[in-house]
Amino acid sequence: MRKIIHVDMDCFYAAVEMRDNPELADKPIAVGGNGPRSVLSTCNYLARSFGVRSAMPAIKAKQLCPDLVIVPGRMDVYKQESRKIHQVFRQYTDIIEPLSLDEAFLDVTDVTFCGGSATLMAQEIREKIYQTTGLTASAGIAPSKFIAKIASDENKPNGQFVVTPNDVEGFVANLSLRKIPGVGPKTAEKLGHYGFVSCADVRKSSPKVLQDIVGKFALSLYQKSHGIDDRPVNTDRIRKSIGVERTLAQDIIAHSDMVAMIDDLYEKLLLRWQRADKPSIKSIGVKVKFNDFTLTSADHQAEAFDAKAFLPLLEKAVARGEQKSVRLIGLHLGLNTQEGQVNQLALQFDE
Repeated sequence: MRKIIHVDMDCFYAAVEMRDNPELADKPIAVGGNGPRSVLSTCNYLARSFGVRSAMPAIKAKQLCPDLVIVPGRMDVYKQESRKIHQVFRQYTDIIEPLSLDEAFLDVTDVTFCGGSATLMAQEIREKIYQTTGLTASAGIAPSKFIAKIASDENKPNGQFVVTPNDVEGFVANLSLRKIPGVGPKTAEKLGHYGFVSCADVRKSSPKVLQDIVGKFALSLYQKSHGIDDRPVNTDRIRKSIGVERTLAQDIIAHSDMVAMIDDLYEKLLLRWQRADKPSIKSIGVKVKFNDFTLTSADHQAEAFDAKAFLPLLEKAVARGEQKSVRLIGLHLGLNTQEGQVNQLALQFDE
C-alpha cells in the first residue's frame, strides 16, 4: 500500500505577487496579459469569488470583477521559488513527480520521518515551504495518485486532507465525475445525458456500456470510480513536445502576415529547443485558431526543421478555415521520447 502526498501551492503565481507587493493582498488580482486578446494564467481567491478563473480572457474577467488588478507574470521569479519548494520535497524523498512549477506527487511509502506518518510529513513540508518562501501550500494524502490529487483540493487554501485506505471506498463513491481527471465539461455533459453523474452511478454500470459513451476512456473511468489507480510516482516525466503560440491583438487574413508570424514564432521555438539541449524530434506542426474559435493543426514527420519547413503546414491548416481570419498561430515539435533525455521539470526551469 503506497503513501502518496500531492502538494499543490495555493494560487502560486498570484501568491508570489501578493507576497512581493503587500498592497495587493486585499485586492482581487490576476496574473496575465491585460490586452484585448489576453488570457489569465491564474488569480487569487478573492478574484475567484467573483467567478474569475485561470485561462479566462482578461476582458471577461474584468466584466465579472471590474476592480480586478491584472499584473504581468514574472516567470523567472516563479521558477526560482519553485526550486526552493522542490528542495523542501527532497528533504523527505527522492521519489518526486513534478506536474508543474507549483505541484508534485511525493511517494513517502518507505520514509521513516515523522514515525512514517505521511500526514505529519505533509504538515511539515507545508510548514517548511512557508518558512522558506512565505507561500502557503495545500496537500492531499492517499494510497494513490488520483485520490491524493483530488484530496489536495478539499481544504484549500493552506490545508490538507487525508484519505486512508479504509476511507477510499466511501470517499470515491460520493465523488462527482467532474472531479475525475480526464472528465471535462463536455465529457461530463455526455455522461450526464446517460445518467452518470457520480462515481456511484458508474459503479452500477460496466466498461462495455461506458465505452459506447466515452470510448477508450471507459476502462480508466470505471477503475477510478472504484478507487483503483496503480500508477507509481514517476520520477522521469518526459516531455513529449515543445511549442510556442501567440494570440493576436487583431485577427489577420493576409498570407504575408501569417508568414511573418511563423518567422517570429520560429525564433522563439528554436530558443526553447536549444535550451532543452536540442532533443531529437520526430515531427513538426502548426496550430491555427480562427476568428470563430475553431481550432485545427497540421503535422508531419521530420527529423530536422527550419522556418520554411512550417510554411506548407501553415497553408494546409489555414485552407481548412475557408477564408476565415486567424486569431492564433502556434508551432510545435514532437520529441523522440525513446531517448529519455527530455525531463519535464528541467524544461520548465529552463524555458
